[in-house]
Amino acid sequence: MRILAASIGNCVHTAGIQAFLEIARTLGHDTVFLGPAVSVKRLAEAIVEHKPDAVAVSYRLTPESAKVIFDELQSEITRSPDLKKSRKFFFGGTPPVAALAVKTGIFDTCFDGSEQEKAVVALLQGTPLVKSASEYASDLVTRVQSSQPLPLIRHHFGLPSMKDTIEGARKIAESGLLDILSIAPDQSAQESFFRPREMDSRLDGAGGVPLRSPADLQALYEATRTGSFPLLRCYSGTRDLIRWAEMMKDTINTAWGAVPLTWYSELDGRSKRTLNEAIAENQQAMKWYAEHGIPVEVNESHQWALRRSGDVVELATAYLAAYNAKALGVRDYVCQFMFDTPRGISPAMDIAKMLAKLELVESIKNGEFRVIRMVRSGLTSFSSSANVAKGQLAASVYAAMTLKPHIVHVVGYSEGDHVSTAEEVIESCEIAQGAIMKALLGGVRPETDPKVMVRKANLIEETRYLLDAIKRLKRANSHDPLTSPETIAEAIREGLLDASDLRGSGVARGRIVTSIVDGAYVAVDSNTGKPITEKERIQELAVCEHDLDLAEI
Repeated sequence: MRILAASIGNCVHTAGIQAFLEIARTLGHDTVFLGPAVSVKRLAEAIVEHKPDAVAVSYRLTPESAKVIFDELQSEITRSPDLKKSRKFFFGGTPPVAALAVKTGIFDTCFDGSEQEKAVVALLQGTPLVKSASEYASDLVTRVQSSQPLPLIRHHFGLPSMKDTIEGARKIAESGLLDILSIAPDQSAQESFFRPREMDSRLDGAGGVPLRSPADLQALYEATRTGSFPLLRCYSGTRDLIRWAEMMKDTINTAWGAVPLTWYSELDGRSKRTLNEAIAENQQAMKWYAEHGIPVEVNESHQWALRRSGDVVELATAYLAAYNAKALGVRDYVCQFMFDTPRGISPAMDIAKMLAKLELVESIKNGEFRVIRMVRSGLTSFSSSANVAKGQLAASVYAAMTLKPHIVHVVGYSEGDHVSTAEEVIESCEIAQGAIMKALLGGVRPETDPKVMVRKANLIEETRYLLDAIKRLKRANSHDPLTSPETIAEAIREGLLDASDLRGSGVARGRIVTSIVDGAYVAVDSNTGKPITEKERIQELAVCEHDLDLAEI
């Protein structure tokens, strides 16, 4: 579509109309901008000259002066009906002027600046902003494809009261801002949903919504069948993962399943499963989702990052997660990229790490294994000050757009202080939308920054060294060490996969020492504080731990 645009009359303000045209160009439309303060006569001449499919005009001065311009435009159209024949007229301006523009009957659509960017995209794509349930894709892959170039917006939600969570979920859906709502159950539900006798009612609502029956999930699904009809998913249980998967499929048509590889075990204390048992059961859950055609996210690597593992271990576990998902038959893999973790990492080094993670994960991509990129902010990076956190959220989302994500997992700005209410979820999504639209106008290009690219290359080299070391732990009965629960568990016990905050866990070494150096998160020598390579770190394990046989690595 060819769009002719101008700020008309005596209006010299062009920021709004230029933003409209940038979105139009992003969507592939041909645009012609006449400039500021364009007379109605010049606009009419340009319509004849350029023969546009649509005409977009803006005016941001007073309604009184706008009326003079609108009357003149109406007279021009009356004299020359072909100016408006078979083409759309759009208007953008302040709310009082937009209200006046609506009354003229000249314009097919009027914007007053309060609309979501989705409204502009829907207009330019020729799709209705308000859709029926049947017009919204009910599966993740189709919804991702139909939303491009905009990423889907996801947020988690779960209040200590089931009633409040249902009411809040309805409000969020009605806002039209959200594409994916992740239900956050309380800790008792995550660990003991299918074992209610183990629950302590005094802890109901601790960490999320107290789901206690499949009917609770069904109620949340029904409450969100309005507005944007968001896809639903739910944090998985920390055990009984396949029973959780079956229930989520039947009650909320879960958008995808999220399963760890090593966590929810004795490693983090979120269940009583041994490390070997947890890995094996988690793998079976991935396989179950794959067999039922449901996308899978393996929420593994950010768990290591949150426990101060350093960038290389984080990347190695990201690769292991994707590798296992592919080996177990997953076709559509949701890969999460948690930015700002740990707090204090520089944006440049954060982007370098995420680009390295993307390259490592996508190195195993093929026609049978597709990667859906999902970015998010790190929860621990947010200030408890609401205003500061709002700035951090916008900056984080903007930086994360470098990865051209399919999904933006918005973390509520309030989470540094308290669990987000429905109103705070909506506000956080609006903040994220502003950052997304800014980034879509043309963001930074990390490939032009030599420091970013050097760090990325170094991370990939170091990660592959660590992965090779894990492979050399191969057990006699393991045909593929990277999918072997025994080998993966041994890599943790012997310290190849390690994090500082795992010290004292009883199953992990917790020997690694990490620190932010020049903005990057690296392993350092415990005595000098200077960065060390993976080779040096692994050799130190062999020297310091008499029960390790890692010298050959």
